[in-house]
Formats: sequence, structure tokens, C-alpha cells
Amino acid sequence: VAPTTPVCEIPSSAMTGTVVQMSCKETEGSPPSEYQWYKNGVALLEKIGTGSARAANITYTMNKKSGTLLFNTVTKNDTGEYFCEASNGIGLSQKCSVKQMQV
Repeated sequence: VAPTTPVCEIPSSAMTGTVVQMSCKETEGSPPSEYQWYKNGVALLEKIGTGSARAANITYTMNKKSGTLLFNTVTKNDTGEYFCEASNGIGLSQKCSVKQMQV
């Protein structure tokens, strides 16, 4: 079964230095969807190990299975337009509407 449009929870604003968790979920897809987050239209990289992430200045953890995007401490650099895409290899992938987060 192809995924339906996912429901995204993205805060409109956050204080610098706070923890922010965004979530993305759809329940119709079978097999279960994997989720990819985008910021300003660019796919966010999954954090693999610690060295590469630190080099790339990645301040978040993205879980493709659960659809969560977790910022341990947000910075002004994390301000932007976010959305998530659900795909399970069947039919078209589905995106939630873009939301702006201001830090």
C-alpha cells in the first residue's frame, strides 16, 4: 500500500540552546514508510558515527524509521523551512506541507 500524506509536527519557533523534536508519521503505508527530512528543500543527512557528523557540523539526529528529527541544542543556523517525505517503495512518496521554524 502506498503511503498517505504524513502528519508533521514542526514548531514555528524555538529558543536557541533548547531541545527541539520534530515528528513525521503516516499510518497507511505497507510496508511501513521510511521518512526523510528536508530543510530549505535540501535532504538532511543521516548522522553516521560521530566524526563525520562533527565535521559536517550536524546538530541533529534523524531517525528514518520513526520519522523523528531531534535537535539537542538548536542554533540560529537551524532556522529554516522544514518538511518530511514518507516513502515505502510503493506508489509515489508523500510530503507534508512545508513549515518555517524560527530560532
